[in-house]
Amino acid sequence: MSKNASIDTKALISAARKVRRNAHAPYSKFRVGAALLSEKGQIFIGANVENASYPEGICAEGAAIAAMVAAGHKSIKAIAIAAEPSVPPCGGCRQKITEFAAGDSLIILVGAVGKSSQSDTIANLLPHAFHSTRIKSSA
Repeated sequence: MSKNASIDTKALISAARKVRRNAHAPYSKFRVGAALLSEKGQIFIGANVENASYPEGICAEGAAIAAMVAAGHKSIKAIAIAAEPSVPPCGGCRQKITEFAAGDSLIILVGAVGKSSQSDTIANLLPHAFHSTRIKSSA
């Protein structure tokens, strides 16, 4: 059984799509929601928050990671990212995810409700990431 078999991807996708509605994107109109599953089995959510002083906004993935860290969790098992159209995380967020995820951690990209999703690993999305010596990578 793979490590990802125990991940409730439907719950992550649902949480990412739901929090996407709360995004603050008055400039780009591009709403993004993220939901991550920590090593302790808790889901943390985040939405993008833009402001007029671009690029000082907050990406959804970074917001979810910050909520996870604030709650005392330190490792990402999986993360779902909802946008329309679905897009992979930006380079900065790929590095942020890598700080807290193993190379084979699941990344799920989803669009609007009813649209299909795709998944990959963070090692495939950021193959030559900077790594901390405390983070294990399966790459």
